[in-house]
Amino acid sequence: MKRIVFLLFFLVVMVVGLSFAVINVEPVRVNYYLGSAEMPLALLIVLSLAVGGVLGVLAMMGRIVGAKGEAVRLRRLLNGAEKELQQLRSRSGGD
Repeated sequence: MKRIVFLLFFLVVMVVGLSFAVINVEPVRVNYYLGSAEMPLALLIVLSLAVGGVLGVLAMMGRIVGAKGEAVRLRRLLNGAEKELQQLRSRSGGD
């Protein structure tokens, strides 16, 4: 059921996106620091979204790497505590 809902949502988003692209085919002039270019408005919006997504992922990479390092450290600490607990249980059970 989740797949069907996701597929329907994806299809609706694609249809809306495609209709938006068809409606906005007029070229716009984009001035950037090194020059300028003329491109369709829909392409400009898609490129802006893509660049923003890439910059967002790059901005979060430091936190992601830090969180993974913390998870590894905590997993090692947990394994050590579990080994110590097993040793203590085996000592008290043998007495």
